[in-house]
Amino acid sequence: MNERKMRSLVKSITYRIICIMSLSIVTYIITRDLMQMGLIVLIFQTIQTVLYYLHERVWNNVRWGSRPPA
Repeated sequence: MNERKMRSLVKSITYRIICIMSLSIVTYIITRDLMQMGLIVLIFQTIQTVLYYLHERVWNNVRWGSRPPA
């Protein structure tokens, strides 16, 4: 349960890449506009990356449901 901050950051970024690709596809299908798609994806993914990182850091300090080190 001692995950380093850099590991949390890398996990956040790789997860966001997957989310960016899926949101881009869906947004483009709906809007048919690359500028709108780009703006929506940029704003949404920036917010989500920060929230995911904070979520990971909080859960790194929660002992509930984890096993003690061997």
